[in-house]
Amino acid sequence: MEGSQNLKRILVAGAAGQLGLSLQDLASEYPDMDFVFKNSTELNITDKDKVNKIFSTGGFHYCINCAAYTKVDEAEKSSEMAFKVNAEGVKNLALACKLKNVTFIHISTDYVFDGEKGSPYTVDDQPNPINMYGKSKWEGEKYIQEILDKYFIVRTSWLYHKKHGNNFYKTILKKAKKGEVLRITDEQIGCPTNAANLAKYLLKHILTENQEYGIYHFTDGQVMSWYGFAQNILKENDLKNTTNIVKDNNYRSFAIRPKFSVLRIK
Repeated sequence: MEGSQNLKRILVAGAAGQLGLSLQDLASEYPDMDFVFKNSTELNITDKDKVNKIFSTGGFHYCINCAAYTKVDEAEKSSEMAFKVNAEGVKNLALACKLKNVTFIHISTDYVFDGEKGSPYTVDDQPNPINMYGKSKWEGEKYIQEILDKYFIVRTSWLYHKKHGNNFYKTILKKAKKGEVLRITDEQIGCPTNAANLAKYLLKHILTENQEYGIYHFTDGQVMSWYGFAQNILKENDLKNTTNIVKDNNYRSFAIRPKFSVLRIK
């Protein structure tokens, strides 16, 4: 019974996404943590009443928010939905955390920056998002900082998983195995981040060590273009010699994207 008193009870919102599933993969390795995983149907963060109901019955110590609207191009056409999830939904969670004295761990993005700095962004750099997705995520960050003292905002970039979700890594593999020509831009520079590594970081460093509250940056630390990332994926899967990959400098995107969004890890 003594051990159960030290059990950390953790609510994970957005549990069906690639980061949420990565946390589920690791949960059994942390016996002192009691995870409650909720997908978007079980916990719709845009529904304030449902958020409050779950918090009122949970007795949680932490809430990890993996829920987000991440369709960058679609956010330009459906900005209302992006802000509803990434800003108002985050506000609902922050208010519930405040009411129940729960520490909030929120995942944000390199897209809060404009990409014009030319060197890695630090946690002290002022955000200046240039698309609706980035603006909605920045709005969510501001709500957290206005409402809470006990929070961790963890910005990451180019998130992917080799098994979970729909992402660049899996798309490149799928197209390469079909024999399609890959046309990939080399005009955007960032750091790919494996969701499994981000999950380990959250569990090991944020939840296990005595960290100061505030903003953190986490990536896998290797700077490259999307073209370079695609090359790495092909090489890793022995597909480099059998795939036609072309640099496409005329990359067409509905949303303006930051050209250099490398995050300095902290």
